[in-house]
Amino acid sequence: MHHKNLGLYRHSHVFYEVKESNMRKVLLVVIITLFTMVSEIVFGSIFNSMALLADGWHMATHASALGITFFTFLLMKKLKYDSSFAFGTWKIEILGAYTSAILLAIVGLGVIYSSVERLLHPAVIQYDQALIVTFIGLGVNVVCAFILTTGKNPDADHHHSREHGHDHEHGLGIKSAYLHVIADALTSIFAIIALLGAKLLKLNFLDPVMGIVSSVLIFKWSFDLIRETSSILLDRNTDKELTEEIKTIIEGDGDTKISDLHLWKVAEELYACIISLVAEKPKKIEQYKNMLKPVHELVHTSIEIEKCRKSK
Repeated sequence: MHHKNLGLYRHSHVFYEVKESNMRKVLLVVIITLFTMVSEIVFGSIFNSMALLADGWHMATHASALGITFFTFLLMKKLKYDSSFAFGTWKIEILGAYTSAILLAIVGLGVIYSSVERLLHPAVIQYDQALIVTFIGLGVNVVCAFILTTGKNPDADHHHSREHGHDHEHGLGIKSAYLHVIADALTSIFAIIALLGAKLLKLNFLDPVMGIVSSVLIFKWSFDLIRETSSILLDRNTDKELTEEIKTIIEGDGDTKISDLHLWKVAEELYACIISLVAEKPKKIEQYKNMLKPVHELVHTSIEIEKCRKSK
């Protein structure tokens, strides 16, 4: 084969592209969060308000996580055609989501620490000021959540979850950003309930108790996201149904057997696989690949065949 014809057999390893709409959404949320954070810190310093200062620095953590999501999108776009990434740059987004999940857990630790500290050492609360700050924070988070969940990926209808039938139109990067926003909104809602209860009913213990309740939910979201992203980063095969479908198709001829199969994600609901086959009368590699064409989740398939001889 001439080297000049080699290009005919090459194919793209760009299995996933960052949507411009998603980049715009995250950038807008980052700007809103940073603006709110800076405003709260500045005005908190001017008016000597600890409530504003505390919420401002708390928002800094979420701004960092949102910034990580946007930065991963920029990297993915810049390095899209970099051949040093064997199966594309999608895992940059997953690494960013994993990091964001860890930051979310740190936020949860901060909330539970503050709550326990408040239980052990009750403090005088300026209810009206605290309620104003909390409502501002909730409003900002509602706007950000709306931005992140509006719109639909035009390609989403083509890739459906085999287990649940849900489309993953926004990806784990957007999901991690959304969880940070929702966690902050949830903390604000619980804080409002606690502050109103303490102000109207003198139930001062509600503030730290609600903080502990919100931290439990934050830990759960963080754990679920860490588990999901770490499985992808470690190339763990979590789709047993797809594995069985491949085996059924390949071994359906009654002769071919799969001796080894490696399946891993290269994008949302898209997979690459390496299959080792043993057969007495093996087909051509292209025939096996054609057999797997109905499996739309497979975008990169490598097959090796070993001929098996009958024992005498």
